[in-house]
Amino acid sequence: MALSGVHKDRGELRIHESLDELGTDLADYVAELSEASVKERGVFAIALSGGSLIGLMGKLCEAPYNKTVDWTKWYIFWADERVVAKNHADSNYKLAKDGLLSKQVPIVPSHVHSINDSLSAEEAANEYEFDIRQLVKTRTIGVSDISDCPKFDLILLGMGPDGHVASLFPSQSVLDANDEWVTFITDSPKPPPERITFTLPVINSASNVAVVVAGEDKAEAVHLAIDDVVPDCPPLPARMVQPTKGKLVWFLDKSAASKLDGYQFSE
Repeated sequence: MALSGVHKDRGELRIHESLDELGTDLADYVAELSEASVKERGVFAIALSGGSLIGLMGKLCEAPYNKTVDWTKWYIFWADERVVAKNHADSNYKLAKDGLLSKQVPIVPSHVHSINDSLSAEEAANEYEFDIRQLVKTRTIGVSDISDCPKFDLILLGMGPDGHVASLFPSQSVLDANDEWVTFITDSPKPPPERITFTLPVINSASNVAVVVAGEDKAEAVHLAIDDVVPDCPPLPARMVQPTKGKLVWFLDKSAASKLDGYQFSE
């Protein structure tokens, strides 16, 4: 690891020299959480996003993780999904299938919970929330002890140059959604327009949230999401990720971290 540190309000920061190093650290982190969760609860409930995140998770399909991770205990969900066919190039499911699920790892097909892509965005969001509620009832997914929200063992998020996470974009009304676990949008600022997404209360109820960001084009958003900024600056969605009782970790490459204020890190 290049640099690591803890920001007083914004969680743990892990800044890496290269994408390869970042991917190895991310694989270690996910494997450790998987082992701890399986030991404690007998299952590992993980929610994924799309983008470059899946590619960076690829090392999990290689030695030693492909043999040491208890894949049969994994239950996989999506923190957001584009409402397109599962074989569509924009599908987060397809991205994860091609980059992770189709590899030689024994994930149980019935443990993979994707959206119903034949429904409208609103219907798909409602059905996905219903499915999650059923799994909370059986404690396959944990439940928050301070709200009725699901408590995923790990939610993995990327971040866009505009500071969006999942499909929660700046200045959109879904940022204020408190009653739903899963909501939808039909006017995404970036295509495709129709998406479902976890709400902030669900993200912030997770035991662990990791935000994975690489690239110089995201450096300003990383600065605004992590550093102390002027009070009248409207908060980016990524800055609103603040687990209530869980742990937040940022995985950054040096380019994404290049505009962070000068923290004192330990080598």
